[in-house]
Amino acid sequence: MDLEKTLLRKVGEAIHRFRMIRDGDRVAVALSGGKDSATLLEALLLLAKRAPIEFSVCAFTVEQGKFLRPIEPLGEYLRQRGVAWTYYRDAPSLKLLEDQPEHGCDLCSRYRRRAVYQIARELGANVIALGHTADDFCESLLRNTMFTGRLSALPPVTWSRERDFRLIRPLVFVTEDVTRAYAESLGVPLIPCGCSQRTGTVRRSLRDLFAGLEKEYPHLKENILSAMGNIDTGRLLDTRFLKLDAAGEGNEDAALFPIVTEP
Repeated sequence: MDLEKTLLRKVGEAIHRFRMIRDGDRVAVALSGGKDSATLLEALLLLAKRAPIEFSVCAFTVEQGKFLRPIEPLGEYLRQRGVAWTYYRDAPSLKLLEDQPEHGCDLCSRYRRRAVYQIARELGANVIALGHTADDFCESLLRNTMFTGRLSALPPVTWSRERDFRLIRPLVFVTEDVTRAYAESLGVPLIPCGCSQRTGTVRRSLRDLFAGLEKEYPHLKENILSAMGNIDTGRLLDTRFLKLDAAGEGNEDAALFPIVTEP
């Protein structure tokens, strides 16, 4: 498999289908130190040279005190590649780590989101690219279904609350086996985060579940992604999409299952 060709085809398809990047955009890639965001950055840099529209790419990393290795090798790699990169030590996140070392993911995410918007604003970017992969989309769908009672997943495109930033996830069709192999082929120095090493979490359980199922059903994630774009609302339980009062329907059910009220 030609990794670069496969990667660019899938990223290009996502960008085109969901109108992620438009002419004149400045795209800031959120580099987490991992394989996914590094692959995303490289894909966008390549597409910026080939796309029929003009857009620019820059990168940034938010330091929240959870990297397990020094960040300098990543910075040196990006400098050698000629990539504009901003390294931002988020003081509120670092203080949070001191004051509440056992804080939850939601609080950490809130601090990171605030920092990301601040950085993007300073970089003059109007688009923020996040490195969520097809694996993340599938896990999100299952997690929300199983633990929140909502049939939802990650959106490929969304907006900040003030609608000053477009948030995009161009790796929606790219699985992690591709990002892992591509990052290795580039020789990108990866900086793991302590959160990614945690065990006993819902995310880890879902990853193990998918890994087991894919041994027998290798196209599982592709099918789940396809299902997310092929929703049959008439086959679900949300009454907003069911034709309960259509002509010739509803009365029979009412007779079969009359509403019983307390005397």
